[in-house]
Amino acid sequence: MPGSMGTLLLAACLAAPAAAGAAEKLVTRSGGVTAYSDGGSGPVIVAVPSLGRGCADFADVAARLMQDGFRFICPEPRGIGGSTAPGDAVTLHDLAADVAEVIRRSATLPVVVLGHAFGNTVARTVATDRPDLVRGVILLAASGRAPVSDATREAIARASDLTIPASDRLQYLARGYFASGNDATSWLDGWYPAVQATQWDAFRSSRPADYVAAGGRVPILDVQGAEDVIIPAAYSQDLHKELGDRVTVVVIPHAGHAMLPEQPAAIADAIKAWMGTVR
Repeated sequence: MPGSMGTLLLAACLAAPAAAGAAEKLVTRSGGVTAYSDGGSGPVIVAVPSLGRGCADFADVAARLMQDGFRFICPEPRGIGGSTAPGDAVTLHDLAADVAEVIRRSATLPVVVLGHAFGNTVARTVATDRPDLVRGVILLAASGRAPVSDATREAIARASDLTIPASDRLQYLARGYFASGNDATSWLDGWYPAVQATQWDAFRSSRPADYVAAGGRVPILDVQGAEDVIIPAAYSQDLHKELGDRVTVVVIPHAGHAMLPEQPAAIADAIKAWMGTVR
C-alpha cells in the first residue's frame, strides 16, 4: 500500500471542503509501481514534486484547485510512498515515463503537467517525450540557467542533510528556500535523501536541450518567486526570452524557491487564471 507521504496528501485533500473523493491509487509498469493521489473533477493537472520531496508539498494548493473545479493528480516519485522503480536505469526520461503512465491510465487526455523546482525538468520531459498526453505545462520555481552562489549551494545541500541538527537545517532552509521572514519549519520534514541522490544523477545525465522547450509547442506558465535566491528575479524572464510568447511569466511576491508553503493562495490563483486561457 502507498506510504505515509501519499497518506498525508490524501488526508489534507479530504480535509478541504470541496475535495471529497480524493483517493490513493496505484499504477504498475514493467515491474515497478507508481502510487498517486487523485482528487477533484474538471480539467486535469498532474503534479511532479521538488528534488527529494513528495506530493505532500502540494496539499494546500491542490485543495484550493480542487475546490475551484480542477482535478489534481500527483504521482509519488520513485522511493516515496508506494512508488518503486521498474528498473535500474534512472534518467529524466525514466522519471517522465512513470508520470506519463499514470496520465495514460488515469486521466482524460490531454492534461496540464505541473513541476515544482526539480520537478519542472520532469514535467517538461513528459511534454517532450509524450506530446500526445500534454496540452500545457506549469513551472513553479523552475531551475534555469541562472548562476548559483557558493553560499546558496551550501544552503541547498545542508538544508536536506538529515545528519545535522534541525536547528542548523532550519537556518539553511530559510537561507536557500524561503523568502525573508517566512516560516521554514514546514520543510524540516519531508526529505528523502536517497531519492534526492537518484534524482540528481538523473538530472546530471540529462541534456537541457532534451527538455527545456517542453516539446516546442505547448503553452507554459512560468511561476517565479520574487525572493528566490536560487533563481533571482533578474532571471525571471529568461524562459520567455528563450521560448517566446507561449511562455506566460508570473512573479509571486514574498516567495522563495519553496514557494508552495509560502504563497499557496497566490500560486493557485495564478494557475486558475492561466488555465482559463489554455485551449
